[in-house]
Amino acid sequence: MSDKQADLAGPGIGNYDDLARDLPEGYTSILTPKETMQAVFAAKQYIDENLAKELDLMMVQVPLIVDVNSGINDYLDRDGSRTPIQFHISNDYDQHPVDAQIVQAATKWKRVALKQFGMEPGEGLLTDMKAVRKDYFLDHDHSAYVDQWDWEKAITADQRNLDYLTDTVEKIWKVIKGAEQHTRELFPALRTDEYPDLPDQLVFLHAEDILGMYPDLPRKQRETEVLQKFPGVFIYGIGWTLEDGYPHEMRAADYDDWITPTLSADGRPMHGLNGDILVWNPVTRRRHELTSMGVRVTKETLVKQLQITGQMDFLTLPYHQAIMNDEIPLSIGGGIGQSRTYMALLKKAHLGEVSVTVWPQILKDLCAERNIFVLE
Repeated sequence: MSDKQADLAGPGIGNYDDLARDLPEGYTSILTPKETMQAVFAAKQYIDENLAKELDLMMVQVPLIVDVNSGINDYLDRDGSRTPIQFHISNDYDQHPVDAQIVQAATKWKRVALKQFGMEPGEGLLTDMKAVRKDYFLDHDHSAYVDQWDWEKAITADQRNLDYLTDTVEKIWKVIKGAEQHTRELFPALRTDEYPDLPDQLVFLHAEDILGMYPDLPRKQRETEVLQKFPGVFIYGIGWTLEDGYPHEMRAADYDDWITPTLSADGRPMHGLNGDILVWNPVTRRRHELTSMGVRVTKETLVKQLQITGQMDFLTLPYHQAIMNDEIPLSIGGGIGQSRTYMALLKKAHLGEVSVTVWPQILKDLCAERNIFVLE
């Protein structure tokens, strides 16, 4: 398997020998565990309030489990390598059972929920989403437990463009930068010359441009290199197959629109109405993804993307039927990693310093050797 092919779906590092080499040496947490929890919830409250304000969202409840037959769960990619946890609810001595799954993300549910909550164009919802992704390799910034600000907003057909996407990304970045300022006012020790602030503005690049800059490198290495030039970027068009025959990264075919033709700022043909915010993490000295988001598929682009991925059988599922029958709104949405964001704001070396979940003993031992102590 080529390096590029191996790099498409698997997040993180991939084995503990590599992780042992990559974990930072000489690390000392700026905040104590008690201060860390205070700062986490101060940042969360700020982002909850200001994300809703900037994007015109309201907070709603979000499911932890969904019916298998709904087709509403998120498979995260297009190769089927990350499957949800599934279980049987016997209910009434198995006379009225339910087969359920723990959500991996609320991406599809949110779009259906726009109709459920009567959202009109310009209105949207914000959730405090919790999920389980059992197929991740557990490293310094990937966990089986996932927490996100998952949001979705109803839009009109003429808002399905790069300008609207870009404006939305800039509003999100304004909130994250505001949270950085807020936490530093509360915890002045976070103002340190050891680590730079997050950049004031993001640089917007197409995946096709980044391939042109680094044609021989696989995706994560391309991102690492571009973050040396620009410490905060938004990468457009993740999922579209690039000139080297690979997408920048595999994306599921049934939520983000990665096929629609677009134009670069200087008029060159590009593709995709979605993307990721990535920043350089000066603590781990690695690329650090904060959010994936995008304009969602129409019934036309859904069919095209399912044809490309060989998943046309999905069209029989209720969620996909709702799109095909124009029963749910056009929308834009995304998920902002909560613990990932706390890591960036609080200058942490490990996700386990800001969230409590399970980690293998080998990882806890590797971290302890470097003065990184995960919560248990």
